[in-house]
Amino acid sequence: MQRRPEVGVLAVQGDVAEHAAMLDRAGARARPVRRVAELADVDGLVLPGGESTTMSRLLASFGLLDPLRERIRDGLPVYGSCAGLVLLARRVYDGRPDQHQLDGLDVVVRRNAFGRQVDSFETDLEVRGVDDGPVHAVFIRAPWVEKAGADVEVLARIPDTAEAGAAADRIVAVRQGRVFATAFHPELTGDERLHRLFVRNVRSRVRELEER
Repeated sequence: MQRRPEVGVLAVQGDVAEHAAMLDRAGARARPVRRVAELADVDGLVLPGGESTTMSRLLASFGLLDPLRERIRDGLPVYGSCAGLVLLARRVYDGRPDQHQLDGLDVVVRRNAFGRQVDSFETDLEVRGVDDGPVHAVFIRAPWVEKAGADVEVLARIPDTAEAGAAADRIVAVRQGRVFATAFHPELTGDERLHRLFVRNVRSRVRELEER
């Protein structure tokens, strides 16, 4: 029987406990990551929702920025939700000049694209790769993907309805290689299907490394 993969949750700011609980339910062993040594010991990593500029500064302060970029380049499975999507993007519209990017996804993201806290909303989305019906998605000061490179797989878009307005057909979930991100917060809904999708990705990477 394959061991439970060790999946870190970046624990400098944001929805750390919520993601850890969902990862445990999805079959992983969740661990907080605040130091380079902790990052080196995990099979995968979650970048939680929070405040992306604060998180990027803390990544630099904790000495995690370059080691994390290197591990992503080496194939570390990573899942980012909301602020995590912003951090993983190649480029960000409406970001701060001193904001650091991990360049894990060939996408351009618009920060706070759906509006401020009062504009938070929930909707149901069809997400490619997730079975058993739509995913209930919670958007809180969420980004969206303005542009996606040729190697980026689009997993979900906002439904193109009159009620969606400017958000209609906007990209809100993507995957490139072993890096996966959503503009919404599945950790807040009790539905662990997206975390199970990510944990399967981590297990696949673990098997790949063991077979080398």
